[in-house]
Amino acid sequence: MHNHWEHFEHGADIGVRGLAATKAGAFEQAALALTAVVTDPSGVAAHDSVEIACEAPDDELLLAHWLNAVVTEMATRRMLFGRYEVQLDGHRLHGRATGEAVQVPRHRPAVEVKGATCTALRVARHGDGWLAQTVVDV
Repeated sequence: MHNHWEHFEHGADIGVRGLAATKAGAFEQAALALTAVVTDPSGVAAHDSVEIACEAPDDELLLAHWLNAVVTEMATRRMLFGRYEVQLDGHRLHGRATGEAVQVPRHRPAVEVKGATCTALRVARHGDGWLAQTVVDV
């Protein structure tokens, strides 16, 4: 499976979806889809890294916690992230988000993501890989 992210429509909000060969890869791709709601992830330089850890009782809530932690880090640090690394140990996640401070003229942020919701929340095997998706509130 080719790792990639995509968006899907959902009313006034937007769906983020990650597809990858591994579950951890799908979580990484879902985070890239989240960044892509705001700006083009390929235009975000890899200057600083932030460690993120979270856990939850199941895969779906773990995805929501992960994406909400990314949103929190983006807001409090005034950063955008263009690269993610995720390691999963059961329902524990250790991740690294790499990016840079927001530069409005260069990044031209489109919207502010408020957080991940439980709408369309799904983590599952998909073909020969994994799918991780949810709707984010913008």
